[in-house]
Amino acid sequence: MSLPEDPPAFRLFNEIGIIEQLARNRLERVLPEGLKSSQFGVLNHFARLGGASGPARLAAAFQVTKGAMTNTLQRLEKRGLVQIVADPEDGRAKLVSITEAGLNMRDRCVERVGPMIAELSTELSDKELGRVLPILEKIRIYLDTHRD
Repeated sequence: MSLPEDPPAFRLFNEIGIIEQLARNRLERVLPEGLKSSQFGVLNHFARLGGASGPARLAAAFQVTKGAMTNTLQRLEKRGLVQIVADPEDGRAKLVSITEAGLNMRDRCVERVGPMIAELSTELSDKELGRVLPILEKIRIYLDTHRD
């Protein structure tokens, strides 16, 4: 007995999930000094956007619990990659920012991912990727604006 083909939207999200899992696994194998993809994600977030942010805001941005984000931030702080200070406007709150060492680590990570990106580029041209990116961005924007 053959099953009916799944709807295209379901197949799309299934593929995205598998791609995310495979990409995270490959990424973590090349990250320096046992850095996890979640930690790299935080470093990359600060490198792209700059500034400081509270742990709760970061947890919301990454769609993780405050506890999970606190754990990630503590590990990064222990390595000197982020700085956590009291919020001058609210002494009970914390502000997190990337350190110079964190920026350097993020750059090292990007360098180590380079060969993986180059390898992918032999299979997918910039033109092909350029056709897919707007669709993925539209899906991301939709999902981001329709969070629960």
